[in-house]
Amino acid sequence: MTALVGLGYFLVWTLFGLAVFPLGIALAALGMQQPALARAVPIAVGIVVLTAGALQFTAWKAHHLAYCRQEPGPDCTLPTDDGTAFRHGLQLGLHCSYCCANLIAILLVVGVMDLRAMAVVAAAITIERLAPAGEQVARATGFIAVAVGLFLIARAAGPG
Repeated sequence: MTALVGLGYFLVWTLFGLAVFPLGIALAALGMQQPALARAVPIAVGIVVLTAGALQFTAWKAHHLAYCRQEPGPDCTLPTDDGTAFRHGLQLGLHCSYCCANLIAILLVVGVMDLRAMAVVAAAITIERLAPAGEQVARATGFIAVAVGLFLIARAAGPG
């Protein structure tokens, strides 16, 4: 049953990656072909980071984070057949991908190949999921992302 839950979970993440990867390639290609778009990239990065940070404070984020943090307890019924286990994995994968889509958006615009960015985003996602006060961690991450987004926008809009 655990393998089927895992299969459903990882199927969602694989589909998520298959959707995001071509989008990233297309946007990068457009940026290289269109000089006006390339000049707008720094401010767009700041806007994405700011928006992603603001999403950390929403009820939508809290809902999906709560689902991802849910631990089986005495009231929780775990899947007892193959189909239910697979569907449970799909549902968990959807909630968890929704939960961290905004943080992954930060990673995509800041630099997927930047090991520091990957480490920071991975740490933020892991800590908000596993820390006893995950909701507070999500809000703290939101404050940091909003501040960084505002800084990036100011730097992009400033003289220079």
